[in-house]
This record gives sequence, C-alpha cells and structure tokens, in this order.
Amino acid sequence: MAKPPSHGEMGAKYRGSIHDFPDFDPNRDAEALYAAMKGFGSDKEAILELITSRSNRQRQEVSQSYKSLYGKFQNDLVANLNIFELDMLDIREIFRTKYEKSLYSMIKNDTSGEYKKALLKLCGGDDDAAGQFFPEAAQVAYQMWELSAVARTELKGTVRPANDFNPDSDAKALRKAMKGIGTDEATIIDIITHRSNAQRQQIRQNFKSHFGRDLMADLKSELSGDLARLILGLMMPPAHYDAKQLKKAMEGAGTDEKALIEILATRTNAEIRAINEAYKEDYHKSLEDALSSDTSGHFRRILISLATGNREEGGEDRDRAREDAQEIADTPSGDKTSLETRFMTILCTRSYPHLRRVFQEFIKMTNYDVEHTIKKEMSGDVRDAFVAIVQSVKNKPLFFADKLYKSMKGAGTDEKTLTRIMVSRSEIDLLNIRREFVEKYDMSLHQAIEGDTSGDFLKALLAVCGGED
Repeated sequence: MAKPPSHGEMGAKYRGSIHDFPDFDPNRDAEALYAAMKGFGSDKEAILELITSRSNRQRQEVSQSYKSLYGKFQNDLVANLNIFELDMLDIREIFRTKYEKSLYSMIKNDTSGEYKKALLKLCGGDDDAAGQFFPEAAQVAYQMWELSAVARTELKGTVRPANDFNPDSDAKALRKAMKGIGTDEATIIDIITHRSNAQRQQIRQNFKSHFGRDLMADLKSELSGDLARLILGLMMPPAHYDAKQLKKAMEGAGTDEKALIEILATRTNAEIRAINEAYKEDYHKSLEDALSSDTSGHFRRILISLATGNREEGGEDRDRAREDAQEIADTPSGDKTSLETRFMTILCTRSYPHLRRVFQEFIKMTNYDVEHTIKKEMSGDVRDAFVAIVQSVKNKPLFFADKLYKSMKGAGTDEKTLTRIMVSRSEIDLLNIRREFVEKYDMSLHQAIEGDTSGDFLKALLAVCGGED
C-alpha cells in the first residue's frame, strides 16, 4: 500500500469543505467538469479533484453554474456522472488507499442536504464499512470484518408484551369497537399494536369464548384496505403469516420473486420449519411442491434449498472457511452454471458465523467483496437471492432498512412490502432496523412513514414503529 501523504500534503490538495478553495470560479469549474466527462473517456483525476477540494457552498455554486451553462439541473448533472457506475470503484480505491479514509465518509461529513444525498448515491458505498469493496485496501477491509465479527448486537423489537395484560377486557373492548354502526378504529389500533403476538392469540381465544365469534372474521368485515392487511397480519401467528405471504407471492399470473427471496433468505431454521408446517396446514400442499411448480431453473434450486431449513448452526471453522472461499474464488469468470452451483452449495447451507469468515477469507484471496463478485458475475433472480443472503449475513437489520426505504421512495408506495416487514420484524429486530435506517438515510423510519402514508394506516404503522429516532 502506498505511503499516505502527510497532513500538510493532504491539505494542499484535498481539504474537503472545511475551507473554501482559493481563486474559486464556479463557471470555470463547471466547464472543467463538463470537459472531464464529455466524449468516450472520463478524466477521473479531474473529477475527483473538483468534488473533494471545494467547500459545500462552492459545490452548490458549481452546480448552479453547470445548470446555467448547459441547461441542466443538478439531477441531470448527477445523471451525466453515470460513468461512475463503471469507474467509481476505481476512484474509491485510489482515494481510500491514498488517504486512509473513504470518499463516502468524507462526503457524508463535509456536505449537506440534497447535494449530500446525490453525492452519496453517486459514490455507491462506504469503504470504511466492513466488507465493502476496495481492492488495494483489502487488508483494511479484512481487519474491519474482524472487528465487526467481535461485536455482538442485541436484537430488539418495538412491540413487546403488554404489562397487566387482561385478554378478557381486551376482547370486550374490541367487540365494543366493532359493534353497532361505525367502527372505532382507534381502539382496534391501540390494542392490536400494543400487544405481543402471543397475547393477541389469547385475545382471539377469549373473543371466541365470550361472544362465539371469530375475531379475525369480524376485523376483516370492519376494516378495509391497507389498515386491514396490517391489523390482520399482526393477528396471525408469525409462521402462518409468512406462509400466507409466500402463498400470495406465488398466486396469480406473475410471481413476486422479491417477496420469496426476502422471506426464505432471512428466516432462521426454526422459523423456516414452522413456516413449512403452517403452509401444509393452511394450504394442504408442501411449500417445496409450491415452489417447484411456480419457479424454475437455478432460482428454484436456491429457494428449495433455503426452504428445507437445514442451514448449519455451528460456529466458524477457519480451515473450512478458507476452503469454501477458495471454492468460489477458483470458478472461472464466465462459467455461470458452475459459479451459481458453488455459491449455492456454500451460501445456502453454511451457518452465519461461518459465512462471515468465508467472506473475510474471500476478500483476502481476491481483493474483492463477495457481494461485488455476485453482482458482477450473475444476473436476475439468482443474483438477487445470493445478494440477499450475503446482506443478511453481514447485517440483517440493514437489509430490512434498505427494503423499507425502497418501499417508500419515489412516486408510489409499495404497501405490501412495507406492511410485510413491519409485521414480521415488529417483535424481532425492528428497533435495530430503525437505527440502521436513520444512520443510512439521515431520516428516521418514523419520518419516512409519516411522509409516505396517511390516515389510520399511518397511525397503525407509527404505533408498530414504536417511536421517533
């Protein structure tokens, strides 16, 4: 690794936004940026110089000048920088190796607002984070993985058992909320979202005993739309809820592959086995048979492997981890079938602690992060399934935080994904997901929900969310 420059040497060239760049001319910078990107090639050194050596105020002026000179808004400027999709990893590598800090972290600390969001999106990843890809600094990545493996994070949900729980009074309150003309949605939301799933099952039994009625049927008749899906989802035992989501993903003309991947790639062995039992009980067909008839090829093999619930549960084996890493590293690029088979054998069967070690060994051997290799060498549902497993092994709460963010960004809302994750993770790790969400996206999950949903659905989601960060 090249010797890092002295503090003085760094100050002469890349100082971030702490100080304004001397003799600053926004028009000249805009022209230089345009010249660096036009034509078939790109001058990465010039682009890196400009992005990293101007203050935030100066960058904003460059953006405005760019708009004035070339008739493009800031977002168009970012679009023009799409050459970074191919070259940014090289730029990040140079930056991280030379200055021993990631370009991502510098942008995050030294910029703000929409400009910051645009630059971070352009950057694509934080090379100071464990397991990220930066070839020349692979040893640093390995050390970061070592540190992350030592850390033990306690998983916490946002929904906990209610104190002084009384299923009789809850059952009566729910009956009153649905009896007669009109429905008291506020009472239903308050009770259902502030009881654990086990407590909800007791309420359901007491409701049947007291009134001779099925609480689920009553809720279904009184509620509608997104609120009904959320409340009914919370009322179902977790395994039966997951089984229903898998069934829905395979119903109709199209298959929701993303939902299949999300569930099967993230559940524990015990959860998978419970889902299999629930699926058989509810739909009189095995989950494996359903997956076999609705998917095909290598993707089907991956899902069926995950659906067996036979992932190893032991700790890491360093010698075996090196062998596993070598197994997937030795596959020639372009040999897609062999690569997919080798990855499936390891990613779908090894324990999470062991896979973390495999990922570390893979970085040491190849100078690539395994996730980067999968994205580069594979495509379609197979790629998405493997990436989901890797991200889940690295940081499962972050995986779900990303899914939640994507369900709410843009013009429309993916209510199905939003509801599915909020329901299924509410008692497991939703508090951890909240923390990852605010850390990555500079806004709380509470704020995102507030800005993207409305009415009683919004109220119920915020109750499950459990608070503002």
